[in-house]
Amino acid sequence: MHMEVKNLSTRLFIIAVTPAVVIVSGLYLSDRYDREPMRLLIITYILGALSVIPTMLVEEFLSSLNVFPGVFGAFFTAFAVAGFTEEYFKRMVVLKVPYKSRFFNEKLDGIIYSVFSSMGFATVENVMYVVFRFSYNPYIGFYRGILSVPAHGIFGVTMGYYLSLAKFAPNEKRRKANMRKSLYMPLIFHGIFDFILMANLPELSIIFIPYVIYLWWLNKQRLSQYLYDSKSRYIGTKDKEE
Repeated sequence: MHMEVKNLSTRLFIIAVTPAVVIVSGLYLSDRYDREPMRLLIITYILGALSVIPTMLVEEFLSSLNVFPGVFGAFFTAFAVAGFTEEYFKRMVVLKVPYKSRFFNEKLDGIIYSVFSSMGFATVENVMYVVFRFSYNPYIGFYRGILSVPAHGIFGVTMGYYLSLAKFAPNEKRRKANMRKSLYMPLIFHGIFDFILMANLPELSIIFIPYVIYLWWLNKQRLSQYLYDSKSRYIGTKDKEE
């Protein structure tokens, strides 16, 4: 019996961590021209995972302030408790470490580091849900693997997109504007995502899949743009050397 429980926990753990590992591996391999140092990526991922700790503390405090009934309570939880807190700490990891690094030298890097931080966070969160909180439900791992974990990746792309615009902004005004967007844009996307799921309103449920498709499309465009910029920068550097 003990062995069966142990084997089940192992399987659930693998199910929980696999989506994030697949996402960061795919993103790492897509960065073909000026790949980030593995050590810095691993540090960013681990710090993203550790950011779960202050996030849980702040979320617990904010949840105690949620005295709103029904839909209003769901709105507060989605945007203030989850959206703001989680995106704030994932972003802080990027700002405190890779953003200041000399290796953050092109726009694609903002997305790379933000997604690694987000996936570190999502890995721990997913283990908590799949292995511990809902271990009795075999569908939770599947559901979170195709929706919740990739959603954190999408929010990371949004965050990194604006962090890079801030990093390489031509003036202070645009730097500050994009720095603000690097927090409130992923917060808004995250809040809407969670609110649709938490509100339990049929009319909102109808737009959930179209909303997810829109997020995928928008952030795929942004990632493709920065991948193209990275390739162009690499080719330009090679031409100068020749």
